[in-house]
Amino acid sequence: MNYILFFPDELRAETLSVYGHPNIKTPNFDRLAGEGVTFEQCHVQNTLCSPSRCSLVTGQYVHSYGHRSLYHLIKPHEKNLFRYMKEAGYEVHVYGKNDLFTPESAALSTDVYTNVNGPPQKNKSVPTQPLEVCNDFLCHPMEGTYRDHNDYHNLKAGMDFINKRKPGDKPFIIFLPLTFPHCPYTAHEPFYSMYDKNNISPLRPICEKKPLHHELIRQYRHLDRSNMNKLQAVYMGMISFTDTLLGELMDCVENAGIKNQTMLIASSDHGDYAGDYGLIEKWSSGCEDVLTRVPLLVTGPGFQKGRRVYEQTELFDIMATILESAGITPEHTHYARSLLPQLQGDHGDSKRAVFCEGGFNQNELYCSAGADRPDHSYSRGPGNIYYAKGLQEHERPESVGRFTMIRTLTHKLVLRTYGLNELYDLAADPLELKNVYGEDSYTGIQAELERRMLDWYIATSDSVPMDEDPRGF
Repeated sequence: MNYILFFPDELRAETLSVYGHPNIKTPNFDRLAGEGVTFEQCHVQNTLCSPSRCSLVTGQYVHSYGHRSLYHLIKPHEKNLFRYMKEAGYEVHVYGKNDLFTPESAALSTDVYTNVNGPPQKNKSVPTQPLEVCNDFLCHPMEGTYRDHNDYHNLKAGMDFINKRKPGDKPFIIFLPLTFPHCPYTAHEPFYSMYDKNNISPLRPICEKKPLHHELIRQYRHLDRSNMNKLQAVYMGMISFTDTLLGELMDCVENAGIKNQTMLIASSDHGDYAGDYGLIEKWSSGCEDVLTRVPLLVTGPGFQKGRRVYEQTELFDIMATILESAGITPEHTHYARSLLPQLQGDHGDSKRAVFCEGGFNQNELYCSAGADRPDHSYSRGPGNIYYAKGLQEHERPESVGRFTMIRTLTHKLVLRTYGLNELYDLAADPLELKNVYGEDSYTGIQAELERRMLDWYIATSDSVPMDEDPRGF
């Protein structure tokens, strides 16, 4: 079996037609769903790129290994999906942005790792407003065509590898960590203008009883001057661009004659506010469903076609699924669950809770975007699009405090070290508009979720290595 992981950045599930979005055009995600299995409730373990990817490949929760920062990646001593595959004889190719490996770990875990860039001037993003007026990541269209974009060049590198393969070559796993639809919100035409801002679904409104970062993001970025409907329309166009790339990849696999020997997985590391709640991008201590719920669609030989799994799953289940499919036994403790039974027709676990966590203690702000370090210089000058984010984290560190989320199919609880806790009745309030934390009518539910969260934390607080050290030397 070969494996391909198509992995756009910042792609939330709900903005795909296969997950019920009424306006967007994503025919290739629909096509993938028709050929395989769609997981309705896949949630990430952290809502930032690097921590989410570190959990993805290790099957560890964020607190188990300490991967809560953009700047602490997989080390050589850490077992991970791609290293297991390489050591088992698979050819491992990664094309796209990193946010995962240290250089030493990349050498141990991959045969080819590269990020192929298109013409720089045709990938340039120019904000639609001066940053001091409104720093909302909304930019003018890119020059050129979508085939000038870095994502297309990385996809093409992966497809070239597939097309050059010969009978008898080693099986492979390709990881395609692409950039879009990560902000800035922009795209090449026709994708930039594909959706009319006056014809999109209503955005989630600004709500009361929300954590502090909601108010401060709007304040620091002057988002009251933003055109949120246009911003979401461009985000949708970026997703349709990503959908086009998926279609080219699916055609390549089919034309190469390896479709019946290949598991193709499409997912993402986290979502994006994209105008909902009057917010943009994501946040280290944000965990609304628009950030935690990502697509997970899987095709492969022997898997049911057109099936939907409604029970909850976690993003790092991808690791356990691939390893079991490949017949590889992991050599470290992990908490991921293989999804092979569901791919072959079984039901999932309806009582399963999923967890997300992140943010920083105030003695850990060296990890944040506002830290005073040379490699964080992008966030220091007001002329940089990330300046407002770094400034907020530096001046108001309580807005990026640690949190832990537990989510069942019916409720979500978020506990924070600083500021408001949150509780949502997802059955009555699926858009998370009314925070009912502390209300008398939810006392029992709140206590039960707190107990389950504590049990989970105790059970996963660390993991004992599987090897042994000599005691009697």
